[in-house]
Amino acid sequence: MTTYALGDIQGCQPQLRELFGIIEDETPGAKLLFAGDLVNRGPASLETLRMVRDLGERAVAVLGNHDLHLLAVASGIRKMKSGDSVQPILDAPDREELIDWLRHRPMAYTANGILLVHAGVLPQWDLTVTMELAHEVEHVLRGSDWKDFLAEMYGNLPDKWDDSLTGTARLRCIVNGLTRLRFCTADGQMEFASKMGTNEAPQGYMPWFDVPGRKTRKDTVVFGHWSTLGLLLRDNLVSLDTGCVWGGKLTAVRLDDRALFQVDCPGFLEPGDLPAKPTR
Repeated sequence: MTTYALGDIQGCQPQLRELFGIIEDETPGAKLLFAGDLVNRGPASLETLRMVRDLGERAVAVLGNHDLHLLAVASGIRKMKSGDSVQPILDAPDREELIDWLRHRPMAYTANGILLVHAGVLPQWDLTVTMELAHEVEHVLRGSDWKDFLAEMYGNLPDKWDDSLTGTARLRCIVNGLTRLRFCTADGQMEFASKMGTNEAPQGYMPWFDVPGRKTRKDTVVFGHWSTLGLLLRDNLVSLDTGCVWGGKLTAVRLDDRALFQVDCPGFLEPGDLPAKPTR
């Protein structure tokens, strides 16, 4: 089946609807892979969730950090932050159905040599290990103790993977790698403060995908999350977050032939609209 991968929507449902129309004209019924962060900061997170949910099995959406934030807010574990736009979801009559649907989304997805994640993959993880670790988090999120996990999920430590990690520390490290990673050291120590492009890497750090010998280099990793990186197409890499919510574009790439499809976005936020120091 022809497959398209789409970057971070972040509640920009009018642009998603426009891009979806273009894709339908090109390839009716195509498989759609969403690189996470369906919600938050844009004006129509509720409509976005409903639209992607209603696409059924033709759509796969991995969880991003903003999606997890919504789950935590809906559970009463985290408070709304400046710039959040998820209140309509919390007030919706189908709120519980939407939250339940969201927490059952995968942390990672693979098919036909593609590995879809929200942010990145630690260099020590190959495709098989990545999927196994993603399943560990999915198991907890889909279980009866999911709220307890969310209460312990936040934090920057441990910032380096070790196979001996257990419990909450292990799950937190997996979540951070899959949903927050931008820069790391050659041995996989993560850095979370820097949000700029690759030319402004902190000293001693590099983009996760440029780590020599990373174990997913023979797979095609598709990801979003990094709007200051923007569109990046390599033989083994597809970066899709082109800053829709910031006034950039919403991007889709047809993975079969790397054809590019984009729609312009008006920009619903400016950097000054958000707190200077993020809480996650």
